[in-house]
Amino acid sequence: PAPAASADAATSVDSGLGRFRAPSVGLDVPLGAVDVVGGVVDPPGFSSAYRVRDLGVAPEDAARGTVFVVMHSIRGGGTGPGDLLIDDRAGSASVAPGAVIEVAGVDYAVGSSRAVPKGELPNDAEVWADTPGRLVVITCLQRPDGSPSRDDMVIEATRA
Repeated sequence: PAPAASADAATSVDSGLGRFRAPSVGLDVPLGAVDVVGGVVDPPGFSSAYRVRDLGVAPEDAARGTVFVVMHSIRGGGTGPGDLLIDDRAGSASVAPGAVIEVAGVDYAVGSSRAVPKGELPNDAEVWADTPGRLVVITCLQRPDGSPSRDDMVIEATRA
């Protein structure tokens, strides 16, 4: 099974990998890297986006596979990078189809987004498919009442 996007220990590199940008929602943060640890992907910080090193491909190899990026959103009124990508009241992504997302200088156009229950994410073959020219961004879909997130928001895009 593929990794779950939830809390666990992780190793990371926070600098030198470029930026993650979603101009339509005002998101522009450093791009770090994280490994899958114990079958779990857990972004190590709350102010950056993280490429998953041991899944898919690096941004510079985007033509050969999927780039996977994860980031935190924060419940209870906080703001992490993922909060700019979600509309917790609507239970949807805030980036519209066609919006541009840039990962380390590679532009993608958003194609779709969907909420996936946290327990189902590790076994969702569609999410983890390694497809040339594809970007998958995962963040927690926070709940408007501030209670713990039950779903992850999965945003899929293709090279522009």
